Amino acid sequence: MSQIKLFITDFDGTLVNTFNANLLAYQEAFSAIGRTISEEEYRRCFGLRFDDFMEAMNVRDTETRERIRQKKADVYPNYFSHFVINTPLLGMLKAFRLSGGLTALASTARKTNLLNAITFIGANEVFSYVLSGEDVLNGKPDPEIYENILFHFGISPNEALVFEDSEVGVQAASNAGIQVVRVVL
Repeated sequence: MSQIKLFITDFDGTLVNTFNANLLAYQEAFSAIGRTISEEEYRRCFGLRFDDFMEAMNVRDTETRERIRQKKADVYPNYFSHFVINTPLLGMLKAFRLSGGLTALASTARKTNLLNAITFIGANEVFSYVLSGEDVLNGKPDPEIYENILFHFGISPNEALVFEDSEVGVQAASNAGIQVVRVVL
């Protein structure tokens, strides 16, 4: 049995419940283009990569997508106060890192949004490495994001442990051969 050397966590829904913050930011972004998005509509799409989310919302025009993306990015930090931090997981990650363990964040979120959110929750020093949806070609359940983290550290799958909340995230970690702890917030 190998010793665990690396903890990897997802962000949205695992380390932080960001549902309300994302919903409010997207409602403001959709309003800016003269559309609305209900909580129910957003709930069905929560966790999808941006392009998949836009397809699900029937937004196919490239310019409109970019306006939504930019507006959401601009206003998202205004809603960080709606975050609900998974303090036990954050504390465990901090303790693991302080004891010499490696930590990584694997999220499909935009890099800018992710880094701003990490700063907001005071977790800048927690992660040895951060990968976002922009850093990979394929979204979860493809294992690419997890395989890239393993490669970065030179760690084998049996030396890592992943914390995930979504089915696609659990599948991605499993597809990479890494043990997964399913988190429910």
